[in-house]
Amino acid sequence: MTTIRGARERARIEVTAAIKDEARRQLAAEGAAKLSLRAVARELGMVSSALYRYFPSRDDLLTALIVDAYAAVGAAAEAALAAAREPHDHPARWTAICSAVRIWALAHPHEYALIYGSPVPGYTAPQDTVGPASRVGLALISVSRDAHRSGGLALPPLAEELRPEAHRLTADIAPDLPPAVVVALVAAWSQLFGLISFELFGQFNRVVEDRDAFFGQAAARLAHEVGLRYR
Repeated sequence: MTTIRGARERARIEVTAAIKDEARRQLAAEGAAKLSLRAVARELGMVSSALYRYFPSRDDLLTALIVDAYAAVGAAAEAALAAAREPHDHPARWTAICSAVRIWALAHPHEYALIYGSPVPGYTAPQDTVGPASRVGLALISVSRDAHRSGGLALPPLAEELRPEAHRLTADIAPDLPPAVVVALVAAWSQLFGLISFELFGQFNRVVEDRDAFFGQAAARLAHEVGLRYR
């Protein structure tokens, strides 16, 4: 009985992977808004009713693809952080994460667009996506946290009128960090994905030619604005 159950589980895993692979091909060809369970089933030689046993709706399939994409870019960020050779070079650790996210995005443009591009009409991301979506941000926070503990963190400026919001953000995101740092982290996080999106979606065309050097300088500047220093 255990052998039969194991075979069924393996078959389900394989079919689920095939469905998601075909869905990603459709994302690349048509975009997320046109993703269709019927079209996926047709390309796989399945009847629609069989596919619904794996993903009851288009939104369930989209959620699975979104979670996978967030997990993949998060894993890239975490691997870059783990591979950093100098634990006290906090700016270098920060830029390593940023570069890993950019490399992943350039290699997976359609998956990047799914999670950081235009919202899919009629789709609302469920709570299941929140944890995976946080992984890049948590990697960046961990660098700031290590720098704070080792004395390698300079406090960024914080406008007086922003202090109430800064304290709210800090309580929600990183209570062990100074509010000025948390505000700078949120700004840097959004700017990181703005830089990547501008490159990926063509806004840098005929503007920035040496994009590797440009991104490296910009990522290093973000590290400085967060307050990261070598320690």
